[in-house]
Amino acid sequence: MKHNIDLEKLQAKLQTAKTADDLIGRDGILTDMFKGTLQAMLEGEAENHLDYPKGNRMLKTGSNKRNGSSKRSLRSSLGDMEIAVPRDREGSFEPLTLKKHQKSTSELEDKIISMYAKGMSVGDINEHLGDLYGIEASDTLISQITDKVWPMVEEWSQRVLEEVYPIVFIDAIHYKVREEGRIISKAAYIAIGYSTEGYKEVMGIWIGENESAKFWLTVLNQLQERGVKDILILSCDNLTGISEAIKAVFPDCIIQKCIVHQIRNTLKYLASKDQKAFIADLKTVYKAGSLESAEENLLKMEDQWGKAYPLVFKSWHSNWSELSAFFQFGPEIRKLIYTTNPIESFNRQLRKVTKSKSVFPSSKSLNKMLYLATGDITKKWNKPRQNWHRAIAELSIHFPNKIELKI
Repeated sequence: MKHNIDLEKLQAKLQTAKTADDLIGRDGILTDMFKGTLQAMLEGEAENHLDYPKGNRMLKTGSNKRNGSSKRSLRSSLGDMEIAVPRDREGSFEPLTLKKHQKSTSELEDKIISMYAKGMSVGDINEHLGDLYGIEASDTLISQITDKVWPMVEEWSQRVLEEVYPIVFIDAIHYKVREEGRIISKAAYIAIGYSTEGYKEVMGIWIGENESAKFWLTVLNQLQERGVKDILILSCDNLTGISEAIKAVFPDCIIQKCIVHQIRNTLKYLASKDQKAFIADLKTVYKAGSLESAEENLLKMEDQWGKAYPLVFKSWHSNWSELSAFFQFGPEIRKLIYTTNPIESFNRQLRKVTKSKSVFPSSKSLNKMLYLATGDITKKWNKPRQNWHRAIAELSIHFPNKIELKI
């Protein structure tokens, strides 16, 4: 049996909803949806326990029967709510949805709210509700509710940022998006920064065409418009024109190009029989104790491998100043900036969320899902980076006019 939520009430609220509070506040749309879903789940459990639907005793096969309901107050992140828990005459009904003496719905909220707010397709959400909980909501209603997430996406994307970010990482992930009847490739441009207190933060996500330095210039300009005056160190891959784009907006920024990306590009030019030995030699360069040792070891490598792979060494030499920037810092900062690992790790988690979507129906849909996934991923980013006090102390020496230590 399907259990219908009060659709007319929710539809009326949707017509007037304008803010995030209208969606997830105490009396918001998602709050009503959550409460209605929870109530329907309890009714479904009671129906299964008694083996007959509510209001239809003609189908009752046993001696036990319904005996009204008891009110229970629950705490949730969406506010307090009152639920009617079905009772039976024999007192044998104990719902699994809401265990005895349970006063909070935190675990259940995560499961149910995710159906409305984490980018599942309308069809998937409706099927999920029906299969698991016997709840039926119209496609139109679900679509309207998920669209109400958009104001929160816009608010987050336009929020004011800090004036100084000591370290920032930028990278892009590519997705297929349907646009004007065609499936095209789009890039999600992502910036992650460390604040002066050492907390990691997703500064923003922008959806654009295939990755280009021109669009990164737009991203960096928007960061500046949102309050960022200085980025001290920026770690990125070796995209053509990226350095010029960075310097155009943040001229004093130190650019560190990702060593791992450079190694991947190097491997493309190496014969398979030489790869293992070449990469072993390359470790003596980027793991050297000083810039002087690194440069000396790179020249030794060129003596040995230069004739076979001149293009490889041309690339390392032409990008050397930005590949080797990390050598001017101590161990704490070096191991943080010489690769884009912090943003690569974040991207891997995004891919886990989006892997089931081969094509997104729109850029807006993609942006919404990435925003919601970001909220889940960053819940754990509640502590400063380990040993950050050492890193920020060193950075305050390198950038004396841009960082002031709080003692």
